[in-house]
Amino acid sequence: MAEFQKPSMYIDHNPSTIENGDFRKNVDDDGRPKRTGTWVTASAHIITAVIGSGVLSLAWAIAQLGWVAGPIVLMIFSFITYFTSTLLADSYRSPDPVSGKRNYTYMDVVQANLGGRKVQLCGLAQYGNLIGVTIGYTITASISMVAVKRSNCFHKHGHHVKCHTSNNPFMIIFACFQILLSQIPNFHKLSWLSILAAVMSFAYSSIGLGLSVAKVIDGPTARTTLTGVTVGVDVSGSEKVWRTFQAIGDIAFAYAYSTVLVEIQDTLGSPPAENKSMKRATSIGISTTTVFYVLCGTVGYAAFGNDAPGNFLTGFGFYEPFWLVDIANICIAIHLIGAYQVFCQPVYGFVESKCAKRWPESKFINREYAVNIPCCGAYYFNSFRLVWRTAYVVMTAILAMLFPFFNDFLGLLGAASFWPLTVYFPIEMYIARTKMPKFSFTWTWMKILSWICLVISLVAAAASMQGLATDVKKYKPFQTEQ
Repeated sequence: MAEFQKPSMYIDHNPSTIENGDFRKNVDDDGRPKRTGTWVTASAHIITAVIGSGVLSLAWAIAQLGWVAGPIVLMIFSFITYFTSTLLADSYRSPDPVSGKRNYTYMDVVQANLGGRKVQLCGLAQYGNLIGVTIGYTITASISMVAVKRSNCFHKHGHHVKCHTSNNPFMIIFACFQILLSQIPNFHKLSWLSILAAVMSFAYSSIGLGLSVAKVIDGPTARTTLTGVTVGVDVSGSEKVWRTFQAIGDIAFAYAYSTVLVEIQDTLGSPPAENKSMKRATSIGISTTTVFYVLCGTVGYAAFGNDAPGNFLTGFGFYEPFWLVDIANICIAIHLIGAYQVFCQPVYGFVESKCAKRWPESKFINREYAVNIPCCGAYYFNSFRLVWRTAYVVMTAILAMLFPFFNDFLGLLGAASFWPLTVYFPIEMYIARTKMPKFSFTWTWMKILSWICLVISLVAAAASMQGLATDVKKYKPFQTEQ
């Protein structure tokens, strides 16, 4: 085992390349190891981040909005996300989007373009959301794993049996996987996991879609309407309002991946220019996502009608064929294992870079040990990385067990971060970078778009708080059962 003091948490200088005089060939213009990501790997990261198991709850969202508003809202937010993501992609380098200085994180981007207190606001929204998502994914993955066990129970004993199963053991299993995978040093080494997770998301989405189509063909036809759930029949007037707000919020947040966009772009090699590759990856990622969202949402609504469950795989919209439902839920769990890493790596990188700057002489934080792994080459082991990342995973697992209703709180976090990260900052940075005159046509409609999205975030936050108030009344820590 070899050991050496690293000058940076991110730069793995290979001594042999320095001695041979070929060091410049192995590093980028900022002195960091040469980035090798392409639009393909970036697309995989985007799809992994965007297509969560929430795709299976879109039938419920469409049921609240109906045949007219549901698909329209899906298309509107796909366009908004694509548009603001292209603006953010141009901010990775500044002041010039092709040859300017690199910005490695969203906070760096805001610092370079806006500065002031907005940097702290950005950091609070971004990292608060990322931490929340990792806790939420721990809960969601355990629900999928429990669903496999319950599916087999239903098949064996009949659908009338309750088959209650605790989520906690499965949260612990999920955490064990994450402790191992968290030793992947950084985002640059994550491509294979994102590609696997993206394949899994296609798999369970396709299974859910296929089961919905089969249900529609078999009949009888579920009751659907142009305006969604009917007041006085399905829900009360106030429930219709809250559910509509929640559905619009769910769809808006389902597309958002701005929390990890800059970190994904920082993995791209050039040429072509990083912003060009990122825009191509964004186009592919968002269009692919939209196709799956529209298909799963509309076909799921056609299958279940106004009684669509929150998740038609884990919510047992289908019981048979039980083995196919099991495969879909296993795919969800595998996908969330990869998605967890996509969302926690920026948190890891932020803390580790801050600690490296704060204690540059600390061997515990900065010293790495080269361990030769057969068939895999050298792995660089770092004591601080092992301790801190393990502690983070354990913390998220404990919080997931303590607060089983956390997914409703995640809706509140999504509402709080959607507007500033997905809409406000990209638009404000574009206006600042282009020195756009106030009250010009483009300035006006961009501001209107920003304010509309703020209102959507506020009403979605209100709906999430109403859901949280209901959940807290039934709260029992460490007693999560399906």
